[in-house]
Amino acid sequence: MTETQAVRLLNEQDRSAQKWVYERYSPLMFSVCRRYLSRREDAEEALVSGFYKVFTQIGSFGGLGSFEGWIRRIMVNESLMMLRKNEPLSFPGEEKMPADDPDHFSIEAELSARDILELIEKLPPGYRTVFNLYVLEGYKHHEIAETLGVSINTSKSQLILAKERLRQLLRDKGIV
Repeated sequence: MTETQAVRLLNEQDRSAQKWVYERYSPLMFSVCRRYLSRREDAEEALVSGFYKVFTQIGSFGGLGSFEGWIRRIMVNESLMMLRKNEPLSFPGEEKMPADDPDHFSIEAELSARDILELIEKLPPGYRTVFNLYVLEGYKHHEIAETLGVSINTSKSQLILAKERLRQLLRDKGIV
């Protein structure tokens, strides 16, 4: 089955298309949910809720952009809703906006994806959420601010503070 066929069949609520889409995208989308949600159970709930929306709101997929990207956006939104519900986002350090230094942050090539995800999981929820949205999902600060209901400066400061915390975690591991 192709993605185009699957979308057409999803519009007809075809169960085999739903199964195909779930099997194809659930591992990747689960990892997206896990980046935002510390508890596996919460990530699983966001995943299930997200796929329910994919299947029931398939008519809103206009074919512009990639189908995978559309699903990813749903999963990010479901994860953020779950995060707000279970872990109110706090933005420590919001009162002290760090200087806008050029970004010299990089992660050593020797780190595995698992190591990087473990480091990201150690970030406070506010830092982790902004970092994920900006670095991994490609959101702009104005989109993050709108999505989370914070100021653009809060988004920027949380990203800077997240990077500083990651640098410290890397130093603690003896990598930087």
